[in-house]
Amino acid sequence: MFFHWEWLRPVLTAPVVPTLGPVHPHALTVDLFEDTLRAAVPERPFLHYDKDRRWSGEKSETVLREDVVHQPDHTLIPTLTRRGRGAVKVFAYGRHRGIVEDAAELAAKLAAVHDVVHASVVRPLGPETGRPRGTRIQLQDFTARPCPDLGGPVRPVTDWPAVVRETFAFFAAAMAADGLAFLHTRMRAGQCGLVLAAVVEERVVGAIGPMEVRPDAIGCPQLLPQYFAVLPEARGQGLGRVLWQAAMHWGQSHGAAYQLLQTEVGGPSDGLCRSEGLTSLGFTHTTRA
Repeated sequence: MFFHWEWLRPVLTAPVVPTLGPVHPHALTVDLFEDTLRAAVPERPFLHYDKDRRWSGEKSETVLREDVVHQPDHTLIPTLTRRGRGAVKVFAYGRHRGIVEDAAELAAKLAAVHDVVHASVVRPLGPETGRPRGTRIQLQDFTARPCPDLGGPVRPVTDWPAVVRETFAFFAAAMAADGLAFLHTRMRAGQCGLVLAAVVEERVVGAIGPMEVRPDAIGCPQLLPQYFAVLPEARGQGLGRVLWQAAMHWGQSHGAAYQLLQTEVGGPSDGLCRSEGLTSLGFTHTTRA
């Protein structure tokens, strides 16, 4: 075993694991960190519980296990991504004042070694953080309360008439920056789960999906993250909330125990999730090295 849990556990201010992202606190164990090292070899591109398996046959981000810094009061875990022009990220776990500077120095050095363009530091922060920036990690616990179907102009894309389904392409192109064009590509190839769409005047103006439930590292059913967007001209009518509530109803009714969401602090989705009573598990703040 490489990681000492008695060193690592006290500095895990937020449940974030390199290459895996946020995990449920009940699954946060030393085994997850050990698994990321075992997976950092060509013959094991994916862990069986990695949510990214649904998007690709090849894992694009791996831990640089020979460059991990593991000390009693801090741990630095670098990862390498070859997608595009490449990137090194260093996950900085620890509370001492200079940890971000130490992580940035390591990120810059490894970016030069591996000849990639981008270098950054990912700093997990606890839910008690005052004036946070970056990304909030939120937990929807489906065992805590019911998520009823409140109706509204939301159905699976495949349940809308053909004249409506044809407008999804225009919607997806308009919201490409939010990942909807990529999602539409997967939909046309039959390579993703159900997608819910909101329709106004026979035109798709919002969508959330794909809807998929898979077991996490300890076998608990998790509703996987979705792409979620509403056209700018259709906002302010409550359609985002209706879409989100429909997705939560679907997840609960299909056996999911929970979902983890990442929202930009202060953004529309962040406010929506907070108003719906989700639990904040902490934050991640990413800075350039």
